[in-house]
Amino acid sequence: MTTKTTGQTDDSKKEYKHDLDILESLRRIMRAVDIHSRQLKQKYNITAPQLVCLLTIIDKQMITVAKLAREIHLSPSTVVGILDRLEEKGLISRERDDKDRRVVKVTATAKGVEFSKSAPSPLQDKLGNSLNQLSDLEQLTISVSLRRIVELMEAEEIDAAPILQAGHIEESLNK
Repeated sequence: MTTKTTGQTDDSKKEYKHDLDILESLRRIMRAVDIHSRQLKQKYNITAPQLVCLLTIIDKQMITVAKLAREIHLSPSTVVGILDRLEEKGLISRERDDKDRRVVKVTATAKGVEFSKSAPSPLQDKLGNSLNQLSDLEQLTISVSLRRIVELMEAEEIDAAPILQAGHIEESLNK
């Protein structure tokens, strides 16, 4: 355990715990994510999870629901809810495979491709730009540190897409 003195006399030295600082930092990050997600929804009428799905579909050109779920690290049922909303907006289309009707193939519509050209990054622009200005070593250090926090929280098995979205995961992904 790391200790730090608070400038008091030797008799009244206090042990400084970093856990509260880490918790405060994580809470600030989550609050910033929540604010960004709300702005994305208000300005572009799309959520970060929907945008990540759309961009992945466009990148792959055609993808099955199961493969998309694996690609973005979400459960297939969560992805189906997201795809329902993208389809309602006319951004994607789905069709069943001719040989195996259980398999659903997803493609972006022309409207979806056009939307993606003007869509913002699902990552906050400020964060993305700032990360790009860091050296590879600094970026790696941040990445390794965050992955270590995940390990310490024993959260490796929790599904998590590369999406910055706050709130209850199932609820926010299905909006």
